[in-house]
Order: sequence, then structure tokens, then C-alpha cells
Amino acid sequence: MSDTMPIEQYLEEGGVLSSPDNVPPRYRGELLRLMASFVDSELAGSAGFADTINDAPGIQERISAARIVLEKADHAGLVLKIMETFGVDGARYAVHHPWAERLAREADIGAVRQGGDMRLSVFHYPLEGWVDAVVMNVLMGSASVVQLKEQSRVSYQPLAEVFRTILPRERRHAELGAAGLARIVADDEGRVRAHASVTYWYPRVAASFGHSGSARFETLSRFGLRHTPNETLLAEWQADVDAQLSALRLN
Repeated sequence: MSDTMPIEQYLEEGGVLSSPDNVPPRYRGELLRLMASFVDSELAGSAGFADTINDAPGIQERISAARIVLEKADHAGLVLKIMETFGVDGARYAVHHPWAERLAREADIGAVRQGGDMRLSVFHYPLEGWVDAVVMNVLMGSASVVQLKEQSRVSYQPLAEVFRTILPRERRHAELGAAGLARIVADDEGRVRAHASVTYWYPRVAASFGHSGSARFETLSRFGLRHTPNETLLAEWQADVDAQLSALRLN
């Protein structure tokens, strides 16, 4: 970076930062917020899905569920290591909140964060059995892939590299969910239960993309921490999941 170029201009023009030592205070705050949201969502997602492992109908399904639980916790750990370089106490952070805690099933909080952590709002809702967990995994798995493709372009290079490592694993989680859902809808009872879960989870996952025309997007864009508006990411997700649901006659 040129000594005379303002850092926002440098970042807007595609510049990257690689060390906590050259990160300005406002950028640091937004970067830590982004990382905390990811870590908290992965920890909450892992904790919530862990409770469904024993609901799995077979050995292969149990293995798939356990893999998702393990890897989501690992993803949180990878990003938490970067947070530690900014002074975060990683050991305390990982246990400071009851990650399996959920609101009532009928709650409707939109995109508003709740409680003492930064998880996406969708991870405040409880799962109800195996079919419900698979449907949520399919819908949120697709959303995670869309969001990670965006996050893999962040201007903080160490974090971008970690997100690029995580992306194919989260894509595999979505694929495991899709395969499981295809087996569920093979009979009429499974299709009815899956359709009810789609109706419940679809708007809640959609809300995780945030508001259209977000004012914060402009700030994050100047820092190179965001590139694509919320509404564009939402539309990409909708196109993907609508095609999947249509193929299964669930939309």
C-alpha cells in the first residue's frame, strides 16, 4: 500500500491486509464482527444438529450427521484462531455461551440477533426431529455456500484463505443433506413432513441474508469486507433451492 493512499481507497481498489498490525480501528471492529457471526453460527449450528444424530434412521445417516457436527465445530475453530491474533481469548470464547440454546419454535424474530452471541437469527430456532433437521440442512447448507463464496473474497487475506478452505466442506454438507432429503420424500408420509418443514424454514433461512438496501453494506464494501448486496445473494440462494425443491416436488 502506498504511504500516501488512504486505506479505504486502497481497500476499495481491491487491496488486501494480512496482519493485525496494519488494520485500522474501524476495519478491525467490522472484521471481528464478521468473524464472530461466522464462529457463533457454526458453533450454534453444530450444537443444534448434534441433538439429531440419535434420530437418524440408519448408520450412514448417523455418520453424515456426525461429520457435519464435527466439521462445523472445526470451521469455528479455524476462524477463532484468526480472532486470537486480535487478542480474543479462544479457549474462553468457545465455551462462553450455551450454543444449543434455542427460542420457542413459534418465535418470529426476522433477522434480529438475540441473546449474548452473534449467531445468525436462523440458529435461534429449534429442530424437531430428523426430517426437520435434514430440511433445515438443505436450505441453510445452500445459503452457507452462497455466503461463503462472498466471504472468500474478504480483504483480510488470512480470513479469505480460511473461508476458501471451508467452502468445499460446507458444499459437501449441503450435498449430504440433499441426498438425505431425496430418500425422505421417496414415500408420501416423508414428503408431507418435509413439505411442512420447508414451509417453516424457508422464510427463516431467507432472513439470514439480511435486509435489502442495507446501510451497513456500504461501509463493509468500502473496506472490501463485502462485495455483493444482500438482495443479490438472496436471489442466488432462492434460485438454487427453488430448483432443488422443484425437482423433489416440494415447492
